[in-house]
Amino acid sequence: MNSQGKFINILGGAQKMKLEIGRIYIKDIQLGQETSVKDGILTVDQQGLINKLKEDERITDVKIDIARPGEKIRIIPVKDVIEPRIKISGGNNGFPGVTSKQAQCGQGKTNVLYGAAVVTVGDIVGFQEGVIDMWGEGAKWTPFSRTLNLTVDISVNKGLDPHQHEEAVRIAGLRAAEFVGMAGKDVTAEEILTYEMEDVFTETSKYPDLPKVLYVEMMITQGLLHDTYIYGVNAQTILPAILHPNEELDGAVVSGNCVAACDKITTYQHQNNSVILELYNQHGKEFNFLGCIMVPEHTTLDGKLRVSDYVLKLAQIFGADAVVISEEGYGNPDSDLLMICKKCENAGIITQLITDECAGRDGLSQPLADTAQEAVAVVSTGNVSHVVTLPPAERVIGNAESIAVLAGGWEGALLEDGSLMCELNAVIGSTSEIGYHSVTCRSY
Repeated sequence: MNSQGKFINILGGAQKMKLEIGRIYIKDIQLGQETSVKDGILTVDQQGLINKLKEDERITDVKIDIARPGEKIRIIPVKDVIEPRIKISGGNNGFPGVTSKQAQCGQGKTNVLYGAAVVTVGDIVGFQEGVIDMWGEGAKWTPFSRTLNLTVDISVNKGLDPHQHEEAVRIAGLRAAEFVGMAGKDVTAEEILTYEMEDVFTETSKYPDLPKVLYVEMMITQGLLHDTYIYGVNAQTILPAILHPNEELDGAVVSGNCVAACDKITTYQHQNNSVILELYNQHGKEFNFLGCIMVPEHTTLDGKLRVSDYVLKLAQIFGADAVVISEEGYGNPDSDLLMICKKCENAGIITQLITDECAGRDGLSQPLADTAQEAVAVVSTGNVSHVVTLPPAERVIGNAESIAVLAGGWEGALLEDGSLMCELNAVIGSTSEIGYHSVTCRSY
C-alpha cells in the first residue's frame, strides 16, 4: 500500500463515531432530600441543588419549582431549557469546555432523563426572554408544555456586569441539568438509540449512488444575549466549522441566545436537533448524510460575505450534492441565509431552506428581510408575528409583568384578568427553525 493509501486508511479509522443514547423515561418529578430515579419518578435534592448553584458567588438566590403538563402554570421569563443527562462512558460528564474539562463529545454512552427538562428563569440583563404555558392555548405553541419542567429561578448580585450576569445564569442552568442528570447514572435505560457514522470516504463508498448531503446550521452569534457556544467557545469567534452530528446530540453545542423566544434554539433543542435526527433517519436510504457545518451569524456585510463564501468552499470540498440550511432568528440573518443559498445554487449545489417568517400580524407582509430567486425550496416554520391570547394562570413561576419588555410583548400585554396577549415571538420554541416545535401545515 502506498503512503497515500495508508493516510486514507488511518484517517478513516480515526473518524468513526458511535453514540448510544439511553432513554430513562420520567413519569413525574418530585422535590426531596436525594437525587434519584425510582420507577420513573425523578426526585431532586432541592437544597443540594441550591447549594451547588450558589457555589458561584455571583448568585444570591435560587428558587426551585416544578411545572407539569396540564397544570395551569405560566413560566416567565425563560432563558434556556436543558435536558438532564449523564455520560456513562466515552467522555466527560456535563458540557465539556463549560461545566467540565474539554473532552470529545459524540461517542460512548449517555443516559438521558427523557421527558424531564431544566428551565432557567429570571430577569437576565433586559428583555429578550420568553414564556412557557403548561396548559391551554399557550401549550399548543411550545414543545416545552409537554416536558416535566424543573424550574430554576436565579437572582444575582446587584450591579453585576451584564456579561457576567448572563454567563452566571447560563452556566447555572447547565450545572443544574448536570446535577439532576446524575440520577441516571446507575439506572438501566428503557430504550437505546444508536447514532453511528464512519468517515466520509467510507460512507461514500457504502452509498456511491446516493446524493451527498450536508446540514448547514446557522447560529445566533451577535453579542450579549445573542450567542451560541461550541465546546465552550463563543461561535462568534469562529469561521464556519465542520461538526460531527453526534457531537451536537451529545452536548457540544450550548445556547446563549435570548433574542426572540419563538425561534431561539435552546440547549435542549440542540441536544435533540430535529434536522440532524431526520437526516440520520434517511442516511443510507434517500441520501448520504455527510455531517454538519456550523455557521456563525454576523451583523456586518463583510462577516456575511465571509461565512457564505466559506460554507460554499466546505460544501465543495466535501463534494456535497445538496445542503439543508436552517436559520436562527430573523431580520438581518435572513441575508446570510439567502447569500448561502444563492452561492450554493449557482455552484450547482441544491439547497433546502428552513426559516420562519416575520410577516406581520395579518400575515401579508414580506416574510423575509431579503430574497433570492434561487430560493425555490423553502420550509416555513410559522409567522412570528401571529398574535395569541393566553388565559390567566393559576400560578406564575417568575414574573408575568416582564411580558411588557419581551420581544413579542408590549406595555399592556398583561391584561387585567391575568391573560397575556402577545405575538408568537414571546413563546419559547413556537416557530423553531430546526423544526422542534408544534406548528404544522394546513391543506386548502
